[in-house]
Amino acid sequence: MSSDYKPRRIVVAGGGTAGWMTAAALAKTMGDAIDLTLVESDAIGTVGVGEATIPPLINFNRLLGINEAEFMRETQATFKLGIEFENWKRDGEKYFHSFGSTGRDHWSAGFQHFWGEGLLRGHDYSYDDYCLELCAAYAGKFAHLPDNRLNYAYHLNATAFAAFLRRIAEGAGASRVEGKIAHVELDGESGNIAAIGLENGQRLEGDIFVDCTGFRSLLIEGALHVGYDDWSHHLPCDSAIAVQTELSASPVPYTRAIAHDAGWQWRIPLQHRGGNGIVYCSRYLSKDAAHDRLMSTLEGKAISEPRAIPFTTGARRKQWHRNCIAIGLSSGFLEPLESTSIHLIQRAVIRLLRMMPAGEVSERDSAEFNDQQLTDMIQVRDFLILHYKATDRRDSAFWRQCATMDIPDSLTQKMELFRETGRVFRKNDELFVENSWVQVMLGQGILPQAFHPVAKKMSDEELSKFLEMLRTNVARTVQGLPAHHAYVAQFCGAKGVAAA
Repeated sequence: MSSDYKPRRIVVAGGGTAGWMTAAALAKTMGDAIDLTLVESDAIGTVGVGEATIPPLINFNRLLGINEAEFMRETQATFKLGIEFENWKRDGEKYFHSFGSTGRDHWSAGFQHFWGEGLLRGHDYSYDDYCLELCAAYAGKFAHLPDNRLNYAYHLNATAFAAFLRRIAEGAGASRVEGKIAHVELDGESGNIAAIGLENGQRLEGDIFVDCTGFRSLLIEGALHVGYDDWSHHLPCDSAIAVQTELSASPVPYTRAIAHDAGWQWRIPLQHRGGNGIVYCSRYLSKDAAHDRLMSTLEGKAISEPRAIPFTTGARRKQWHRNCIAIGLSSGFLEPLESTSIHLIQRAVIRLLRMMPAGEVSERDSAEFNDQQLTDMIQVRDFLILHYKATDRRDSAFWRQCATMDIPDSLTQKMELFRETGRVFRKNDELFVENSWVQVMLGQGILPQAFHPVAKKMSDEELSKFLEMLRTNVARTVQGLPAHHAYVAQFCGAKGVAAA
């Protein structure tokens, strides 16, 4: 570093998963090129319920040089192969959204076209039978395969994850300041944030401020007033209650999302406990009734007090404004139906690192950041809406509203394209892959009316052998895998957690 270089002063306001993911990534990547301070208060709790993740977190951990077994021990983590959706299409039915791929695609058409052609020719096998992750999940099995063929993510203790990241960040040079934010000072000339004032009188100046203050959004909204776009018309749930339980059985390698007459419930198995919650629309279910429903359906003894979390689904109109970048809940909120909360934090952190200003903030940078972040959130939003819109349920006012609500044109195009042709097209680096859209649309009851003609090229014998080979390979691989709970105990068993 040149002798005349002055490190950029970066202040991260707020801890939790968002704050410490930001601090750890910036400190490990930028080193002495920045002077990084994170301010948080032990007296302010974090939401801490983002306990299910998706596969890109593996790459984030690798970028930070994190040892996977150590990370999983410290966060009491288990492996996750996907999400089981119960009661979403109809009450009493279920389907599975897995990670990875299903079958084998042709360059001109996805596997669903060959599976669909097989159905027309009498091969009456479920699409599920061709997915390794799905079959392993239902068999309760897991292992790291030599060719990384089994795609996975984690169930983890979000509070422990933040503590784990804090050690990494501080080890890489980040400083932590304890205190509550009392006010935010703006520069009268530029309108930028000049400093954060704490209740104890301390003043923290900076060049870049990262708002990780959660729903309060003290910087991006409280000081800079960027505005908020409310998406609750499309995603009507506005409340959640979370509680932790003892494990009642060996942890399975998947999340459960169980729909009810006014929303849904989650069940997330960690090594040492279960994470549980209910998400609901307060127009159709009262807080007391939601609490009673959650507590009466627990599969293990409650070990924490239920925590209510009101929210409004939507996004900040600007997530980077002037010298302030909002990351995490301060930037907006999408309910945890597809476990995307930590992923959206990760995307924002990586994007900030790639656009880190060398001097004054470029309005071109911030505009590009905002456009990319909003695109990410809209694409996730559309995928979530799909679960509510494409349903046969009409058994409650909530589901009747969902079935008849207007939806974005972008989602209508995806749904109708698949219904008419069996095709799924993704834009740019859209998060959810073709197989995700196919599994959820099939699971929710959208069946293609036609399939790609390339599948007709195969003779009956060729198609039969092709499909049988794929099913056999999946079944053989699953049979050879160890039990998930035994593999976790051997690979990353947390202290004080007995192997099941």
